[in-house]
Amino acid sequence: MAAGDGDVPKSVLARGLVLLDAFEPADVELSLAELSARTGLPKPTAHRMIAELVRWGGLERHGASYRLGMKLFELGQRVPRRRELREAALPYLQDLYEATHENIHLAVPDGGHTLFLEKVTGHRSTPIRSRVGGRMPVHCTATGKVFLALGPPEYFRRVTEAGLARKTPRTIVAPGLLRRELDRAVERGYGVNHEEAEVGVAAVAAPVYHRRRRLVAAVSITGSAERLDVERLAPAVRTAASALTRELAAP
Repeated sequence: MAAGDGDVPKSVLARGLVLLDAFEPADVELSLAELSARTGLPKPTAHRMIAELVRWGGLERHGASYRLGMKLFELGQRVPRRRELREAALPYLQDLYEATHENIHLAVPDGGHTLFLEKVTGHRSTPIRSRVGGRMPVHCTATGKVFLALGPPEYFRRVTEAGLARKTPRTIVAPGLLRRELDRAVERGYGVNHEEAEVGVAAVAAPVYHRRRRLVAAVSITGSAERLDVERLAPAVRTAASALTRELAAP
């Protein structure tokens, strides 16, 4: 979607960042025309900025299109929050994978979305759309429900006031019904998603806390809705999340 004239940034730095931010999670590459349309930048301006980003390593040319470059990956690996959480969580995620052979996620809240910091999967895991660095709405994901259920009331209000998009026929889009589902998550100690984000996919997630019981992340098991027994797997994901919590709380 093209930006309006008033939305086009003026500074060189802001224009470069807008070009990078034009890439959606599902995008592998975009053409100059697509980047120009999405950012509202004139083609000559976009072309000049893209050339600078290619020289820096933020973008890579692929035929007539462009991809995000390895420089961004390198910078992403240096983000302290991501690195520390991922390094601490990875052994527990791997243990969950070995026990279930399903998709195992580590996620953090990101506005109205759950952001996947890590994913452990294998050839026996159910194919799903999630990926590291990808985001999904909080109201229809197991990790997101954990964040909504245990977060402050104003967080729930902001998310519901922004509108609950329907992703599948089973997505909960009524705030009252979602609130009841979140109350159950608080009682159980884990969040559940039954085909609400992706048809045929279910998940169960548990909270991870930092010092002073500050909610920082969630761990989840995701797989086929037909064979994933969330009630049976809930103790395993809660145990992993609790162990990670204890490690993060250590001096």
